[in-house]
Amino acid sequence: LIVPDTDPNTPQSNCFHTRDEERSHPSELGTTSRERVKYHRDRFNFLDSKSGFFHYFIMGCSGSKQTDAAIGGSMIGGPDDEPMTNAEIESRIESSEKTHSVVLGGMKIRYAYLSQRGYYPDDPNKPNQDAFSITNNFCDQDTDAYFAVYDGHGRDGDKCAQFSKETLPKLVEKFVSRTKNKSKLHDGSAVNAELTKEQIQNSCHKAHVECNRAMHKAQYIEDSLSGTTAISAFIHGRRNRITVCNVGDSRAILGKRTGSKETSKGSSNLKAMPLSRDHTPYRRDERVRIKATGARILSLDQIEGLEPIRPDEDDGDDLELGEELDEGGDPPRVWSPHGEYPGTAFTRSLGDSIAEELGVIAEPEMLTREITPEDKIIVLASDGVFEFLTNQSVLDICAKFSDPLAACRAVVAESYELWLQYELRTDDITMICIFVDDVDTRSPSVRNLSAVSEELAPGAQEGAPADVEDPMLSCGGAKPVKTTLSKEKSRALQKMKDNMIKTEPELPVDQFDKNMFTEKTEEEKSRIAEAIRASVMFQNITDEQREMIYGFMEPISVKEGSWVIKQGTVGDRFYIVDNGKFEVRIVPDGEEDDGSGGNVVHIYEGSHEKHAHPSFGELALMYSALMYSAPRAASIIAKTDGSLWALHRYAFRQVLAQQSSRQELLATLKKIDMLKNLKSEVLDQLAAVMEEVTFGRGESITEQGSPGDAMYVIQKGSCEYLVRVEGRSHNEALKSGSFFGEEVLGKATKYTATVVALQTTSCFRLNRHTLNQISGEKRVSG
Repeated sequence: LIVPDTDPNTPQSNCFHTRDEERSHPSELGTTSRERVKYHRDRFNFLDSKSGFFHYFIMGCSGSKQTDAAIGGSMIGGPDDEPMTNAEIESRIESSEKTHSVVLGGMKIRYAYLSQRGYYPDDPNKPNQDAFSITNNFCDQDTDAYFAVYDGHGRDGDKCAQFSKETLPKLVEKFVSRTKNKSKLHDGSAVNAELTKEQIQNSCHKAHVECNRAMHKAQYIEDSLSGTTAISAFIHGRRNRITVCNVGDSRAILGKRTGSKETSKGSSNLKAMPLSRDHTPYRRDERVRIKATGARILSLDQIEGLEPIRPDEDDGDDLELGEELDEGGDPPRVWSPHGEYPGTAFTRSLGDSIAEELGVIAEPEMLTREITPEDKIIVLASDGVFEFLTNQSVLDICAKFSDPLAACRAVVAESYELWLQYELRTDDITMICIFVDDVDTRSPSVRNLSAVSEELAPGAQEGAPADVEDPMLSCGGAKPVKTTLSKEKSRALQKMKDNMIKTEPELPVDQFDKNMFTEKTEEEKSRIAEAIRASVMFQNITDEQREMIYGFMEPISVKEGSWVIKQGTVGDRFYIVDNGKFEVRIVPDGEEDDGSGGNVVHIYEGSHEKHAHPSFGELALMYSALMYSAPRAASIIAKTDGSLWALHRYAFRQVLAQQSSRQELLATLKKIDMLKNLKSEVLDQLAAVMEEVTFGRGESITEQGSPGDAMYVIQKGSCEYLVRVEGRSHNEALKSGSFFGEEVLGKATKYTATVVALQTTSCFRLNRHTLNQISGEKRVSG
C-alpha cells in the first residue's frame, strides 16, 4: 500500500511506502503529490473506487472477458477483451438454492439472497469483498432474526467483511442477551424480555464498536487501510419491530404499499422508504464532522489540481456538492491534512484504523420501527446495487416478482448490466430481499405489549404514528445515482470507435446507400430515438448523426418462432425491438443444443403503447469490426410476431465517419499546403484516424528547435504561437481550426515555433508514421 507525501512527523506505522522504495524509481514516482497520485492512477489503474487506497503491486494482466450485448447490451473492458462465457459469469454468483420461509411472531416472511463477484479487467481473480449473514432463532428467540450485508474495501477488504460477518451478529446477541438479563420479566425469565428501543440500539451500538476494536486486534487482518461497511436489520418478531443499523454506504430500503395500481410504465404500487442513510462526504453533517478532525474533503481531480477547491462548499445543501464533484465518477473523499491518504469515499466504516483518526468512525446510525401490514418488501444491499439504480427502481423491479429469489436475480442482473454499460468494471453486488407476506397485529404477543410506548425513529416527534419515517432519512445528502459514462469508459469507447474506423473494410457507397438508407416517419424516428437514448453507444451524437441513424435503421418483420440471433454465430447488427416479444435463450457450456436454443433467461418485450423498446446486439457494432470473430453469447427467438429495427455495423461506421468535428478537421487538412494535393480518400482516412489529445493550461505542445514528428489541429481551446528569430519575437493567438507543426511532416525534423496552451485545449494530432502509412509514401515533400 502506498501513502504519497506523508508528513515527516507522522509515525512510520502510518507510512506504507518507504524512502528506499521511492529511490528505486524516483523519476517514475515524481516529486509532487500530483505527480505521484497521477503515477499510481495512470500506470496501475488500481485506485480502489471506495477506499481510494493505492495498492502497491501491478495487478494481473491475464485475459479479460466480456459479455455479449444479446444478454447485457454492454461492454466490460477495452477493445482487446474477449467475451466472457456464461459459465464464468455464473461462477461469480452465490445465491440461495431456494426461497426460505419463516414465521417471526406476528410476521410471515420469505427471503432470499444473492451475491455476484465483481469484474476487474486488471485483476480478474480478485475475491468477492462483499459478505452477508442471516441468523434465524436470533438470541435464542424463534421470533427474532438478523440479516446483514457487508461491503469490504482495500487490500484486505474481503477479510474485513468476513470478519464482520462472523463477529458482529455474535456481539449483537451478546449485548442484547446481557441487557435482557438486566431486564428480566416478573417471572424471572430473561429470554422473553421485551427491550425498549433505547436498550436495543445501545446493544447494537456497543456491538459495532466492539467489532471494530476486535478487527484492529486481529492478527491476520491488516485493517490500517482496509475495512467494510455493515447494514443490518434486526427483526424482533414479538412486536413486529425492526432495528436497522448502518455503518458506511450500503443501504436498507422498505417498499410500502400505497394502494395505487401499477402504472403503464411498469412502476409498482410500492413507495420506496429509506431505512438508512449513506455515510459519505455528500452529506453536509458528515463533512462538518470529518473536517472538525482537521481532515480535508476533496475529489481526486481537486487533489491533482484539475478542479478548483471551493472553501465555502459546506454552505450549500448536500446534493449540490455531489453534482459538482461526481462528474465522471469522481466523488468527494476524505484526505489527511498531511498527505494524499487515505482517500475514502465514505465517512464511517468498520476497520480503517488510519481513517478512524480522521473521523471515519464505526458508530452506527440506527432506526427502530414497527412493521405494518402496508410494509411489503425489505431490501438490504451493498452499494453495487445503488450505483446506477434508485431506491424506487430497485423496489419496482422486486415488485414484478412473487418470489424474492427471482427478485434478487433480476435486481443484481440489472445492476450488473448497468455497471458494464457505464464502467470498464463491475463492483461486487450483494442483496438480501425480504417479502413480508403477512403482519398480524391482532396476535396475543402483540396485543399484550400494546401498553409499551411506540418506538420512534431517531428524530421523530413524540406522539407521531409508528410508520412516520425519520425526517433525517428523507433529506438530501444521498450519493447521486450515476447516469453518465465514467471517464475511463468514455476513453475506451472512443478508442474502440476510432479503431473501428481504421480497421473496418468499407462497403461501396452506392451499394451502402441503396441497400440501407430509408426514409422514416416522425413517429418511427421517435421510437428509434427512445430506444437509442438508453444506449451508451449512441451518447453524445450530433443531430446530423442521429438523422443518419434513423435512415440506416432497417425495418424487419419477424414471425413467431423465427431466429433473430443464433448463439455462437458472428453478429453484424444491433437490434431494437419495435413491437413483440423475443426470448433470450442460452445453451450452457458443454451442452449440445437440442434445437430449442437452450434455457430462457430473459424476454425482451417491445410495445408502442408502453413506450418500451429494448435493444440488444450492441457489441456487433464494435467487436465484429475489430476481431471478426466475436460470437453471440445467446440466441434470440421470436415468441410472438413482431417487428425490429436493425443497424448494420457498416452503417454505424458510416455514422462515426461523419462526425461533425471530423468534417471540420477534413476541411482544415485540405488547407494545409503539403497535404492538400493528396487524394480525397487519403484525406478522408487521415481525418478519421487522427488522434485526439488534450493539453492543460500553460502546457507546451511544441517547442522551437526541439525535434518532433507530429502536427496539430486545434479542436477546442486556444494557444499562443511564439517564434524567436535573431533576438526578436513574434507571437499570435491560435484558436479552434488553427494548425501548427506541419513542417515536421516534411523534410524538417525540428519545430519552428513554440506553442503553449492558454487554457485546456483539445487537438487532433497527426504523426509522420501515420501519414506515410496511409498515403503510401516514404516522406511527404515539404
